[in-house]
Amino acid sequence: MDLNELREDKSLLGYVGEDPVILVRHDEEYFAIGATCSHYGGPLAEGLVVGETVHCPWHHACFDLRTGEALKAPALNPVSAYNVEMRGGKVFVTGKKESTVRPREWSESQRYVIVGSGASGTAAAIMLRKQGFIGSITIISEDKSLPYDRPNLSKDYLAGNVPEDWVPLETEEFYQTHKIHFELSTKAEKIDAHRRSVFLSNGKTLRYDRLLLATGGEPIHPPIPGIKQDHVFYLRTLQDCQRIIGRTSWAQKVVIVGAGFIGLEVAAALRQRNLEVHVVAPEEMPLLKVVGVHVGSVLHKLHEEHGVIFHLGHTIKEIRQRSVLLDDGQSVDCDFVIVGTGIRPNTQLAEQAGCWVENGVLVNEYLETSVPGIFAAGDIARWPDPHSQRSIRVEHWEVAERQGQTAALNMMGDRVKFQDVPFFWTQHYDLSLGYVGHSDRFDRMDVMGDLGSRDFAVAYYEDQKVAAVLTLGRDRESLLVEEAIGQFDEKKIHEIFNQHERNHHP
Repeated sequence: MDLNELREDKSLLGYVGEDPVILVRHDEEYFAIGATCSHYGGPLAEGLVVGETVHCPWHHACFDLRTGEALKAPALNPVSAYNVEMRGGKVFVTGKKESTVRPREWSESQRYVIVGSGASGTAAAIMLRKQGFIGSITIISEDKSLPYDRPNLSKDYLAGNVPEDWVPLETEEFYQTHKIHFELSTKAEKIDAHRRSVFLSNGKTLRYDRLLLATGGEPIHPPIPGIKQDHVFYLRTLQDCQRIIGRTSWAQKVVIVGAGFIGLEVAAALRQRNLEVHVVAPEEMPLLKVVGVHVGSVLHKLHEEHGVIFHLGHTIKEIRQRSVLLDDGQSVDCDFVIVGTGIRPNTQLAEQAGCWVENGVLVNEYLETSVPGIFAAGDIARWPDPHSQRSIRVEHWEVAERQGQTAALNMMGDRVKFQDVPFFWTQHYDLSLGYVGHSDRFDRMDVMGDLGSRDFAVAYYEDQKVAAVLTLGRDRESLLVEEAIGQFDEKKIHEIFNQHERNHHP
């Protein structure tokens, strides 16, 4: 193609053979990488170019334009990078580049132990190997399965829309090849921080040079009479999800306790399996304190349109064998119950090890705990967020993975601050909403766009500053806002909103 056809920091979609490739121009250099995100196949041609990186519009993964390397989760694997040549005023994309990982100068005797096989733990282990760490890596997990994509459990997998092989994060062969060892169905019972040892439920004792605590959270069990019966389920593990799917083979009616993100996603998934779904929650509007009345009403209406029956402003007084009793005396028939009332962080092990704990494990900007040699990441970590200027703890998959990646770098001796802007996404039927930033105490909301047409952005303010933005149907805008928040550029955020309105409503 002609050199003048491509503008600075824009991408052009093309093909090398049958492979889709994007060509990007930046600082008078040209780069070519695979056009399909390695996470869920998002179109990188519709993403955002920032320097020598491109960000996926779907789930905000980030790739290096020179190497194709996945720099930020949720993508853990690279895309192909291609050689680019300029001849006679034209750009030619030729064969694929060879990828190389140069081992750092590490002793093979170095021992890294990770407690937890969720987002943080797995992402950390993979990052260690990508960075050339050659010592031993052991992941201790109470789970029976190798790491899997937990967000999918409440979405397409539960709905029956994706095959079984979508769920694992990597194959068993991958972990064997990269020498990542697992102690599955095993609990880390005690840590001796002085001797740098972890004592396991299977009788083993593991010595470590660096330890990452990525123990995640466990479902909250509300004190409801009858909640310990066999037909009451929680959704946290792959086994939980498979048990629920097994129940749907004959069940017709389900009651979901809680109208948070997980409860609503589960409701959507089970409606796609044609179950009669009832949602019981004490709030007057789903997610009112999280996303506000505007988005809450959109989701409420959406689920009602798909047949979900809400019992809002109510609590369950008792779970019976074939029904639940509400606080107003109403009985709701059901074949089983799913409880989705949130999680609490698993901080007991960290506390026993001597780490400072207060609504999570307290870490510094390098994800180091108060105990030398011990790091923490994911749902348990409470870190100093530079954007909100508060110490926060969030329960987002992408944040957990990115913290795991950052912790891995710092375990190897780097000094990389965790400064990523929190991001999560939630899926309801055919709608996917993205949320960047963090706001648990917003005092004002601005809605831009049309709630009725489900094409909008909502800005959440704290102390007259934009703390977070939720978008529907505006993937690129979400990326731009994430970048602006990351640069502490309040003015840029408003320019993004204004530009969108000018483009669509001239």
